[in-house]
Amino acid sequence: MRRLLSLLMLPVAGCSLFGSADYAPLEVVPSVDLQRYAGRWYEISSLPVSQQEGCTCTTAEYTLREDGTVQVVNTCRKGGTGGDVSRAEATAFAVEGSNNAKLRVQFFWPFRGDYWVLHLDPEYRHAVVGTPSRKYCWILSRTPVMAPETLDSLRTLLAARGFDVARMQTTVHDCGS
Repeated sequence: MRRLLSLLMLPVAGCSLFGSADYAPLEVVPSVDLQRYAGRWYEISSLPVSQQEGCTCTTAEYTLREDGTVQVVNTCRKGGTGGDVSRAEATAFAVEGSNNAKLRVQFFWPFRGDYWVLHLDPEYRHAVVGTPSRKYCWILSRTPVMAPETLDSLRTLLAARGFDVARMQTTVHDCGS
């Protein structure tokens, strides 16, 4: 149970379980095609939640369900690249009227957290996800490595939207297969 609780807040959950502070509205992408968004994403960099401490090789797998919800499976290795694999499952629900750009993720009832898509590459190769509180954000990629200029431009985008990019951590993905 402790291991499950420690995974509840992995990056792809994007959860801020409790309200956000007073901030200007956070701009999201116009729409997200959840069918194209589905699949594996690698965390490249993040303002992580405390439960991610010691995580490497962090990924998220999204699967669109017939009922329109999204199954979320987060994994990481705890304690280094050779550490044990930790896994957490959740369900994501699209926020009505957001064209799937705003999701609410639920790891356990009744709590749901925000998962807002702030940037999405037109080819769905990389994405930026954050919370309206600006406390958490994640830069995600379809591959475990991202071009430095792309990463820099995404961090610039986050800084312009009020995220503390100086505190962002780079995710190690040297975990083998």
